[in-house]
Amino acid sequence: MITLASSSPRRKELIKKIFKEVEIVKPDVDEQVIEGESAIEMVKRLSTMKANSVKRDNIIIAADTTVEIDETILGKPLDEEDAFRMISMLSGRWHKVHTGVCIRYGSECISFVETTRVKFHDLDRETIVNYVKSGDPMDKAGGYGVQENMGMVLVERIEGDFFNVVGLPISRIWWELKGRKWI
Repeated sequence: MITLASSSPRRKELIKKIFKEVEIVKPDVDEQVIEGESAIEMVKRLSTMKANSVKRDNIIIAADTTVEIDETILGKPLDEEDAFRMISMLSGRWHKVHTGVCIRYGSECISFVETTRVKFHDLDRETIVNYVKSGDPMDKAGGYGVQENMGMVLVERIEGDFFNVVGLPISRIWWELKGRKWI
């Protein structure tokens, strides 16, 4: 049995494609950014806090994802105006998607950060407005989801793990578990 400490429907979908027995538990964690903390430090800290918030005897997997551009952390947009600002900032530019993962099993813990570079097309105002009005940006770090609807047309190029951009570097998780003979 795997316990996924996450409320993300995208993480839930990915983990269930690989593991048959999965329990989903929403972690109880304050996801505030600490002033001066880097994006990588933040996702590593939050994924560890999420894993530690769930008390189970089986394997617990927790993750936190953020988007970083010019050392600025882009979390989930607060409203449509914020989503428009984020997508406009990413337009035509490279950025990084960082996912911190913490896997706990008994007293052992694996913690890592997977980083993927993403380049957006140079987006016109109409495309950004239509995407924002769709509602899709609202629950996603950086205001976009590469895997669905209009989000699929925003991205020009990806260097690294596509599933990391979706929110869970599932391949790396598999091989970390397999290497420790936990699965």
